[in-house]
Amino acid sequence: MKKISLLLLSIVLVSSCVSKKELVTLQTKHDQTKAELVNVKASLQKCVIENEKEGAKAFSLTEQVRSLKEDKKTALKQVENLTVLTQSSSDNIKNVISQLSEKDKYINGVRKAMTQKDSLNLAIKYHLTKNLTNGIQDKDIEVRVEKTVVFISISDKLLFKSGSYNVTDNAYTVLEKIAKVINDQPKMEVMIEGHTDATPIKRNIIQDNWDLSALRATSITRILQYKYGVKPERLIAAGRSQYVPLAPNDTAENKAKNRRTKIIIMPKLNQFFELLEQKEN
Repeated sequence: MKKISLLLLSIVLVSSCVSKKELVTLQTKHDQTKAELVNVKASLQKCVIENEKEGAKAFSLTEQVRSLKEDKKTALKQVENLTVLTQSSSDNIKNVISQLSEKDKYINGVRKAMTQKDSLNLAIKYHLTKNLTNGIQDKDIEVRVEKTVVFISISDKLLFKSGSYNVTDNAYTVLEKIAKVINDQPKMEVMIEGHTDATPIKRNIIQDNWDLSALRATSITRILQYKYGVKPERLIAAGRSQYVPLAPNDTAENKAKNRRTKIIIMPKLNQFFELLEQKEN
């Protein structure tokens, strides 16, 4: 009986040892499986995150493709419009070039006409200067050319007495020479301008400097017409009074500069415009 008890005890002990060993083994496997599960979950989470990122990239690329397609459509439309515009612009450019060519011809014609007039007026100036300054002081008479116009400025002391519009005897020498040059250029017009200083005047029929300047201009005009045969339709008489001075009316010397008569020789405007129209055609 005792032997049987010992045997049973031995069997129980052996069984107990075997179960504990298996338990340890199972626990170890459980721990390993748990760790692997944790790793798998981590990998799964990482895959989910990566998948979301790739999904976002795919969506962005899809939007870019869509946008590029829209841009392509717009670009094609613009190219079509540009083609039409380019053709239209090309036609416009050709028209502009053609117009510019015609304008160049016109401008060259104008320049040629102006050159001819300038040459003519320079010749007039040469003869006037040569003839008028003979025996006359330079400060009393001036001849100059501006563009197509010849200006002769004569001091009043060569033509009139102070405050008078009656021409002096000495004036005829100057006016005769001017008339000769004028008559040699029958296609030119002549304007006579009277200028005064700012000193007020009132006597007989002269009310003010307007009257004096205008009467002086008409006096010269009558002499050129009646004595020296200048055609009246070529003559223009104008009074400028005191309002176009050469210098301030503050000294006797300056006032003397402002008292003058200007004889302006210029091309007839209608003939000049006709010349331009001929050049244009």
